Amino acid sequence: MRTKYSFIILLLIVIGCEKTDRQVSAPKAEELFIAAAPGKACRTYEVFLEQLKADPTLKDRMSEIEAFTNRFMQNPAAYRKVVNGVLELPVVVNVLYNTPEQNISDRQIQSQLDVLNEDFAATNRDLFTTNTYNDVKSGDIKIRFVLTQVIRKHTTITAFSTNNAMKYAKRGGIDATSPETSLNMWVCNLGGGILGYAQFPGGNKATDGVVINTLAFGRGGGFGLYTDYDLGRTATHEVGHYFNLRHIWGDRQCGNDYVDDTPLHYTYNFGCPPANKISTCDGGIEMTMNYMDYTDDACMYMFTKGQALRVQATYAIGGPRESLAR
Repeated sequence: MRTKYSFIILLLIVIGCEKTDRQVSAPKAEELFIAAAPGKACRTYEVFLEQLKADPTLKDRMSEIEAFTNRFMQNPAAYRKVVNGVLELPVVVNVLYNTPEQNISDRQIQSQLDVLNEDFAATNRDLFTTNTYNDVKSGDIKIRFVLTQVIRKHTTITAFSTNNAMKYAKRGGIDATSPETSLNMWVCNLGGGILGYAQFPGGNKATDGVVINTLAFGRGGGFGLYTDYDLGRTATHEVGHYFNLRHIWGDRQCGNDYVDDTPLHYTYNFGCPPANKISTCDGGIEMTMNYMDYTDDACMYMFTKGQALRVQATYAIGGPRESLAR
């Protein structure tokens, strides 16, 4: 999850530091303080840890998912299960509004679908802003996001939090629609400067999907307030989490995101760093333009080939989101 506030204590899972060691037995929770920095941060992982506390069986499911992902990445052809190689993914957008301005237009909603389709197909115009990491850019990940339903509801709640209330009608939100076969997106006002958060595969189906702040949803949807985050990349980042992508820095200093072709990052990046920013982990060039960093929308524009495979593993035969491909 991305948030605009400048103080963070990230609750993290330490599963291994080396990029070459992707074997995961079981997550272990550990607190790690990362120095405060201006801009946005992410609590998707904090939400995940809360889910672990509420459901101890989730730990084993996540370990199984990682083991399957490792097998898939060794031989992807043995697992594929999508007609013509493209996943046509139904999307349900749940709009919760307290003020008329928060009841975003159909045009705004469609602009977000357009951004997702561009970013996941690597047809975004800014893909080659620099030639840094051209050799590992993903190309078409083969997912097409298709808007199937928009559900709107007026709410007396002025600001939602990460407690998933927006996902339950009885708590003032909207229940998920067919989460086994559709991506649910909740658009609402999030308090605390939060831009969005997601649920990793393996969690409760009733809360499955992504949540995006109204001010960060779609292209040009910031109403002049969140101008650094108004190109729709918050949703790209969170949908990446939905498909089991971790943060580029592996949620710890010089951590492991379980993708071999992403470089080691000491931590997250904010704003628009130079394309040749050097990592203090190993002296390599950081991939600050990756969608799974925290850079401004205008300065993130790529997934990698390894990330694409990790995404595809989720909806392959035997994957945790296989039902999306039915």
